[in-house]
Amino acid sequence: MKATLKSTLLETLKELHLPTVRACYEEEAARCRRESLSYEQYLFDVMSAEREDRRERRIARLVRESRLPLEKNLESFEMRRLSSSLSTQVRTLLEGSFLDRRENVLAFGNPGSGKTHLLCAIGYELIQQGHRVYFSPCSLLVQELLIAKRDLKLSRLLKRLSRFDAIIVDDLGYVQQSREEMEVLFTLLAERYERGSIMITSNLPFSKWEAIFKDPMTTAAAIDRLVHHSVILELNLPSYRLDASQKKQANKQEPSKKKGAKTKKT
Repeated sequence: MKATLKSTLLETLKELHLPTVRACYEEEAARCRRESLSYEQYLFDVMSAEREDRRERRIARLVRESRLPLEKNLESFEMRRLSSSLSTQVRTLLEGSFLDRRENVLAFGNPGSGKTHLLCAIGYELIQQGHRVYFSPCSLLVQELLIAKRDLKLSRLLKRLSRFDAIIVDDLGYVQQSREEMEVLFTLLAERYERGSIMITSNLPFSKWEAIFKDPMTTAAAIDRLVHHSVILELNLPSYRLDASQKKQANKQEPSKKKGAKTKKT
């Protein structure tokens, strides 16, 4: 290829924002010549490489902006701990169609039952499908909303959050909040109603949510908006952390028992 043609081609690819094609077109052209592939196949291969690279970059960007904990993914979640009915619910959620219906996901259970891990794992799978997900502990999200309200930027923050297909609010009710703090949280719930999905984890059943929202009417309104279009996950499971700790302790004791048995035999 003549130097002028090559430089013009590189400039054209740069102008068209095709960095992957620019990086691989020569190598792919040589391969296609060796394998006697058609021009159409060559074009398909370089454009497929561009498409896949763009997809990977987009997924990486969505993961960064989601603020999801990196370790809480589907691979590290023990699905075998779930009942068959709960597993069916989770598999359906992993398809992502609930986002199209603007449905909420409410996960209840004792501390350590895997609520946060499960919703984060679902969040990662949604990102793989190209959806925008945002994760935040409830206490931090409330503080972010309060600061925006103080600075007269609450509407701007709510607009930014509205761009996410799903917002994961972790540990609702875990830390007792003031009335003002709960008011801004209710504002977010009202803003998302039938406009976007909210995914919530909580140790508290609905019967105790008045302690969260401080007022019977506000509590009823919050629950009504969340439950109207929702999937409820009841994780009535033993603590995963406690179970893992007990297994670790048992594994430590096992070598000691074997060593003691050998000594006795001798």
